[in-house]
Amino acid sequence: MKERYYKWLFLIAAIYDISLGLIFTFFYKPIFSLLDIPLPDFTAYISLLSVFLIVLGVGYYYISKGDLRKNRDLIKVGTLYKFAYSGVAFFYLIIGTLPHLAFALVFGVADLIFGLLFIECLYSTKKRK
Repeated sequence: MKERYYKWLFLIAAIYDISLGLIFTFFYKPIFSLLDIPLPDFTAYISLLSVFLIVLGVGYYYISKGDLRKNRDLIKVGTLYKFAYSGVAFFYLIIGTLPHLAFALVFGVADLIFGLLFIECLYSTKKRK
């Protein structure tokens, strides 16, 4: 098993999600303006999703610092999240209602890659009989 590699992978995922969460928590207005996305009437969901990203990032941090085999359940949840985001982003891209391509082509692709690498980690940490 490439334990050091996977620990770095989850640390990078932690930094990525925490950073995005903080950026979108405090700077969503200028980001939406830059991307030419009109602000919704109710912006609380942006804060909720941003804080959720921070919490997931903390989870990835704990995975990076702990025993990968003992944290397999957390890795599974993190993998599901990455594929869930990618799936939703690509779905809205396909039906033409995604507010900006970056949500699929940057964040969606990044999460798809993370998800695939997390699956590799799950396979690598699987108990062998």
